[in-house]
Amino acid sequence: MMEYSINIPFKTRELTKIIWTFLTVLLSLPACGQEKTSSAITTDTPAHPRQESMRGIFSRQNKLVLDSALLQPFFSSYPALRSYAKDVQEFYKRRNYAYAWFENSKLIEQASNLANRILNLKYEGLHQQAPYARVLDSLLFTDVGSTRRVNTDLELMLTAQYFVFARLAWTGQSASTSRAVNWYLPRKRINYQQYLDTLIAARAVDVKTAGPVYRQYELLRTFLVKYHQLAATNWAEISINRELVTGDSSAAIAAVKARLRQLDDFSGDTTGVVFDQELASAIRRFQERHGLSAQGTLNAETLKELNVPPQRRIEQLIVNMERSRWLPVQLSSDYLAVNIPEFKLHVYHADSLLWSCKAVVGQTMHQTTVFYGELQYIVFSPYWNIPPGILRKEVLPAIRRDPGYLKAHHMEVTGQKNGLPAIRQRPGPDNPLGLVKFVFPNSYNIYLHDTPSKSLFDQTTRAFSHGCIRISEPERLAASLLKGWHDWPLDKIRRFMNAGKENTVKLRDPVPVFIAYFTAFVDRMGKLNFRRDIYDLDTRLLNTLLQSEHE
Repeated sequence: MMEYSINIPFKTRELTKIIWTFLTVLLSLPACGQEKTSSAITTDTPAHPRQESMRGIFSRQNKLVLDSALLQPFFSSYPALRSYAKDVQEFYKRRNYAYAWFENSKLIEQASNLANRILNLKYEGLHQQAPYARVLDSLLFTDVGSTRRVNTDLELMLTAQYFVFARLAWTGQSASTSRAVNWYLPRKRINYQQYLDTLIAARAVDVKTAGPVYRQYELLRTFLVKYHQLAATNWAEISINRELVTGDSSAAIAAVKARLRQLDDFSGDTTGVVFDQELASAIRRFQERHGLSAQGTLNAETLKELNVPPQRRIEQLIVNMERSRWLPVQLSSDYLAVNIPEFKLHVYHADSLLWSCKAVVGQTMHQTTVFYGELQYIVFSPYWNIPPGILRKEVLPAIRRDPGYLKAHHMEVTGQKNGLPAIRQRPGPDNPLGLVKFVFPNSYNIYLHDTPSKSLFDQTTRAFSHGCIRISEPERLAASLLKGWHDWPLDKIRRFMNAGKENTVKLRDPVPVFIAYFTAFVDRMGKLNFRRDIYDLDTRLLNTLLQSEHE
């Protein structure tokens, strides 16, 4: 039996818990265009993708069984599917070889839904084709109107294609690939045989469609369909020669309104050439979705984002769907997530977003690493132990220039380490860590912390640090982590933050911290957001995906 993933090295085992209530993922974005044509299924773009729910995914019958001896000839006829032979064998063994895709001598509806997703892999963010996809299409077409009881080749092809789909759409590239593009978050683990068992056992329950994949995958997938539609339109570049504000008139305004209407930010009349309040509101919505300063004026930065062609957005969606394939599906605990390109910290309980705040992340030359940690300590009024890199490049040269540098900056030498003096800055208002830091031990020397440089949070692009993550609401985070601790009221937290003496509090239970990198995501209002690829990680991953798909 194949498992297309690796173990998750979490200390907190509940983090590996997967939602096993999935019944009908293969119905999501069902038969593209529902009209019957010369083929049993179609590869046309679905006009209105939707989520559905229904009972069960496989046939409930158990009287009609297939001969197990037919499996070997099937895989001999379709050698590209041989790597799935053990999975298919195990699947039917658990079903006592009952047919899964036929009921009352007819092919069940879910078969066409699976086939549609197999034939429309580009709407899964994939460029390659599944092996024998056209054979599957032909078998389905042959079965339409057939008077035969069952088609065994079709039955086996559908089951094999389920495992093909699981590997391509739900698992994604290997762990070695994710590491090669600097993604050090843990990979989910899915046993697809057990998943199939759960589908069958829970078939009498109605649920909304959801796959064994992080929720952003299906959300982004819906927008991927939309952007494929936009790519087929005339996407002309819009030009303006000055910044436009409310009350201005320009021939370009009609084109801006039409573009914003295409992107679902504007719903009014697109023929007017006056910059009115309705347009200003639409531009603010667009700016918010793209991480821009939401002033409601049409400036060069906003116009640049408006002119990004749909194909470029498709590429963004594809790489972020791939990242979604790698993440754990769902957590049941409290956890923190930092999205580097968004410059934000998010605090969650299970799948519920509790609150968010602004963050400052690493500069391009001091990139914040994409990884997982477990927050264990809160350090109030912290010392700043100067990292070796900063020590070599900044502090030691400054000391050579100015012997009084250490005293002037409230620093002290505490010893030697790896041939360098160990230097720390004492707690205080000018300490770069601010009044509190949050430690999740890791080899990258990255943690969350306060900062005295509050003005940085006013910037829309906040890549200023040496790699650590500064947060705009450290007091709130400390209170959130210590909620339920009766001996840590808010006034005590504030007192310890301003004590000028380092105090460390160990949390009762470690809190998972995900440092992630998503340049396309759907927010809690259902709005698609894009962010700049500040570390050029999208480009690296896209090139890797394209290379692997042509190998």
